[in-house]
Amino acid sequence: MKRFGFAAAVAVGAIAVAALGWSATAGAQDLKHYDSNNKEFWTHPPDDWFLGDETKGQKGLAPPANPPTPASMAELQATLAKVKLPKGFKIEVYAANVPTARQMAWGDKGTLFVGSWFGTGSVFAVVGPMGHKEVKTIIKGLTVPTGVAFRDGALFVVDISKIYRYENAEANLDHMPAGTVVYDDMPNYIPHGWKYLAFDKEGRLYVPFGPPCNECLPPTNVSQIRRVYPGGTAEVIAMGVRNSVGGDVDPRTGDYWFTENARDWISDDLPSDKLNHVTRTAEDFGYPYCHQGDLLDPKFGKGHSCKEFAPPALKLGAHVAPLGMKFYTGNQFPAEYKNNIFIAEHGSWNRHKYQGARIERVIVDAHGNAKQEDFATGWIKGDHDYYGRPDDVLVAPDGSLLVSDDWAGAIYRISYSK
Repeated sequence: MKRFGFAAAVAVGAIAVAALGWSATAGAQDLKHYDSNNKEFWTHPPDDWFLGDETKGQKGLAPPANPPTPASMAELQATLAKVKLPKGFKIEVYAANVPTARQMAWGDKGTLFVGSWFGTGSVFAVVGPMGHKEVKTIIKGLTVPTGVAFRDGALFVVDISKIYRYENAEANLDHMPAGTVVYDDMPNYIPHGWKYLAFDKEGRLYVPFGPPCNECLPPTNVSQIRRVYPGGTAEVIAMGVRNSVGGDVDPRTGDYWFTENARDWISDDLPSDKLNHVTRTAEDFGYPYCHQGDLLDPKFGKGHSCKEFAPPALKLGAHVAPLGMKFYTGNQFPAEYKNNIFIAEHGSWNRHKYQGARIERVIVDAHGNAKQEDFATGWIKGDHDYYGRPDDVLVAPDGSLLVSDDWAGAIYRISYSK
């Protein structure tokens, strides 16, 4: 769990607004310890469940609260002036006033659909020409509709425990029809219950299921990635996954890759978050026994070896919070960027000096070997604050790259020219 700045309380098991005060007062409290290995904790978590494994060394750390309203255009322009990019690239505001913007998806007619984070419960559509974008609220009243996808004229939205399909979405932006539930074999745990979606060429939908705890022996229907078939059946393609909020299908191989947020409350620099590559069905990536591919958990790792589990394709760094990721399939960027992975890193909370809050470029060869480098940086303010927090990326039809920012409530566009 890498960031939890909630704007409002949500339904059963959600985090109350009062929890936001912990960032200022936790130092004066006793260390928090909860037994997260039981059904009562999963279904009725305490408001500050994410502090349940707090240590003396990290006492006082807590997720920062989001700004109460989206950033103004002037604030966004000032922030983007601080962002550093490789030569030839530029960043600009694509759309402002997109509250708690999360995953993005393109409609066939050029509509940008955007999911949202806690306190909003809405899905947005961004339409209109560049410089005059209009943001429409098209769906309301959901719990945490972070994930969106689009296929065959329909918009797919994942809430905590259901995936909905909205037919002929782009023709009904002002009067969206009721959603049809296409998959609901999903637990209703709020902690780590927010999800992103990814389709493959066959129309199968990849959905992550995070455990409702920081570190525990989780329920058997979570800590996994499922592949959902069009008829509503599903299979588990990855196990031992902590908190994945982003994945994509390699256009060259059809393999699924995904980001994973490692556990909290070991240290500022351990364990590393991960980029994973699924190479076989039901591959086990180690949670809760082994972290970062080579670090046994101090409690649950006893009796295990990290060699039992699939190693990460890449260690991304401790508490950088990798979320949305995409293979670059456009033609605008230089040729060496083709099929690279772009990862939106949301940034730390469980660290005394924040890191992440950037876009990383991952270069992956045909054999799955990967290396990373900074692509867009500049959203961290000092040691313990943010100008913005990227949480998804999306390749635009013209080959530019869109970035969503739930902290500032905005969408950015990164383009290239020689």
